[in-house]
Amino acid sequence: MKLIEREFYLTKMKNVIGTPDIKVITGVRRSGKSKLLESFKQYVLKSIPEANVIHINFNLAKFEKLKEYHALNEYIEAAYVDGKDNFVLIDEVQLCPNFELTINSLHAEERYDIYITGSNAFLLSSDLATLFTGRTFEINVYPFSFNEYLEYFGSQNIYDSFENYVKNGGMSGSYLYKDTEAKYDYIKDVFDTLIVRDIRQKYNIKNPHLMDRLVDYLMDNISNLTSARNIADTLTVNKDKINHKTIGKYIQYLCNAFAFYKIRRYDIHGKKYLASNDKYYLSDHAFRYAELGTKNLDYGRVLENIVAIELLRRGYEVYVGVLYKKEIDFVAIKRNEKIYIQVSDNLSESNTFEREVSPLLSIKDAYPKMIIARTRHDEYQYEGVKIIDIADWLKQTASQS
Repeated sequence: MKLIEREFYLTKMKNVIGTPDIKVITGVRRSGKSKLLESFKQYVLKSIPEANVIHINFNLAKFEKLKEYHALNEYIEAAYVDGKDNFVLIDEVQLCPNFELTINSLHAEERYDIYITGSNAFLLSSDLATLFTGRTFEINVYPFSFNEYLEYFGSQNIYDSFENYVKNGGMSGSYLYKDTEAKYDYIKDVFDTLIVRDIRQKYNIKNPHLMDRLVDYLMDNISNLTSARNIADTLTVNKDKINHKTIGKYIQYLCNAFAFYKIRRYDIHGKKYLASNDKYYLSDHAFRYAELGTKNLDYGRVLENIVAIELLRRGYEVYVGVLYKKEIDFVAIKRNEKIYIQVSDNLSESNTFEREVSPLLSIKDAYPKMIIARTRHDEYQYEGVKIIDIADWLKQTASQS
């Protein structure tokens, strides 16, 4: 398989070398966490002459005997080299029961620079403070961005490449398959057997059929405002009432595993977060095609999903904007920066353009406002609102966005 340097994430890892944090690499299954750890290992070996790298990959049979935390600890202690910078890299750490006891012990010695990856249903962001007594630094890895897609397949017409990215998504393991159906079979298998299976194991799901129906519903309704209660009412059949609390728990499990990301609503005028109704976006839009088929692609929703994930990838807090009775697709916030964004498939019709630009023009503050759409031409301004093609916007660096 062709490998590319995922410099965006490597830079984050390089910047925390030598800090006392436990570095935890998270992200949806098969998003490239293991390959990233391997790339980081190669960087350390080339760039730090005094480095001693202790690398354990629990996917490999040769490390089977270390799937007991005492044995793991003894192996690492024995591999320590005095006078060198000792790096500990552990892949799929959750395969060693009670792994946190070893990690905490190693961290307390203050002799190791520690980096771990793991299955996300078993190594949750919400659990890190409980699992580890030391401070953690989390690096969230997403499927391939459009920039990484371009790098992988080489220089092509950017707009044609984007059309392919819309259909193929960012799960790079699928790129090895030439046949479209084979690609989607791979992506569906990743979602069904890795992501959902992990959730069932972690939480001992009593009603897997309901979980499957919920997944299909969320995929079919990406970008739609919804709530656990509304979903429960929709999925209720034959008067067998589904508990909305169960639906709420199942949604949380899916978000914990990075299958979906929840985007809350933000009242722009009142400057407050709203509790009712959220939107959910897939970690990779190709999961939707693989599970539900491609007959009704619904490009508008898919483009919105792509923009949502890209904003998260670039480090923004992302919200759905509400201004009186109008909705703004995204309010993206990062420290003192704020951007208002509308996403559209096609702006060629005047009524569509008016519908998209009107909510932005209603916002009276001075923060940037933009419409991201498939225009296939250079960006331009309309009464202070930037209109930019989605492929061009995705290709920009985070600092340019």
